[in-house]
Amino acid sequence: MTATTTDPTPATGAPPPRAVRLADRVLKVRELAILAVFVVMIGVTQAGNSAFLSQQGVKDLLLNATILVLVATGQSLVVITRNVDLSVGSTLGISAFAAGTHLQGGGHPLAAVALAVLLGVGFGLLNGLLVSLGQVPALVVTLGTLYIIRGIDSIWVGSRQITAADLPDGFVGFGSGGILAVPWPALIALAVLVSTAYCLKHFRAGRELYALGSSPEAARLAGIPVRKRILTAYTFCGALAGLAGALYLARFGNVDSGTGNGYELTVVSAVVVGGVVFTGGSGSVYGAALGALLLTSVNSALPALGVSSVWVLAINGLLLLLAITADRVVALRVATALKKRNARHG
Repeated sequence: MTATTTDPTPATGAPPPRAVRLADRVLKVRELAILAVFVVMIGVTQAGNSAFLSQQGVKDLLLNATILVLVATGQSLVVITRNVDLSVGSTLGISAFAAGTHLQGGGHPLAAVALAVLLGVGFGLLNGLLVSLGQVPALVVTLGTLYIIRGIDSIWVGSRQITAADLPDGFVGFGSGGILAVPWPALIALAVLVSTAYCLKHFRAGRELYALGSSPEAARLAGIPVRKRILTAYTFCGALAGLAGALYLARFGNVDSGTGNGYELTVVSAVVVGGVVFTGGSGSVYGAALGALLLTSVNSALPALGVSSVWVLAINGLLLLLAITADRVVALRVATALKKRNARHG
């Protein structure tokens, strides 16, 4: 008779509770630190420019953050699964132009928004299929689709430009209207953010995204449908990029072939600064939203104080480096906790 030895290590390969609690505490402190930096920066800017927090100033601040918050929410799901989507800027641009073209032809605004979202879903689905089924690295796939979508956009748009004069007054008015200082697009972004956070926390599919990001192989052994979850994350990210494109059109009323150029780097910066660990498995959409709010506020606060725009880019780069350093510190602390636990258990 052969004796069977039971391995005390959990089959899922998940970190022990102490390491998980340590990572959660550090990440929560980091989100609070981002909020504190944001509040201090707003306070200093208001002290230097009393018009900064006027009703219109607050509305502009929220409007500037809305688009980035939406795309960062979708990107955070992809990054949690240990992947990335570099095509979000191109998807935003082509979706905005598609919505504008539909409105130019006399289409209904809701149909234009639906068209933008569906276009985003299509590109997200393409990315997800190539990454999950094709087993191609996400960086390679989405860099390729970035250029493909941008090329299609450039050929389609050409030298044309959609302006606010070409759009229905109600659609453009929606982009700048709202309740007091809170614009309608910001309320939409808030609803999407809260709904996504709730699903990640309370639904099994959401929790499985974290398990997948923590250890893809362990998630596969635990019976989690890895490919399906990756496909879902990319599709959702594409849908939010498409929605952001429609709201961008409503906000600015101006779209051309250059819309969304380089936006993917800003989105990734917001997600990483917000505490979504680039190696997957950790972070929250609330943190990503705070990172987006902080970056867009820097872009507004420094010019309000008369500081050159060159410093805006420098500060964004500094925040990104600090965030990466913080991620490394968290990883080292969790690794140390794991080693101590394993040593105690022989």
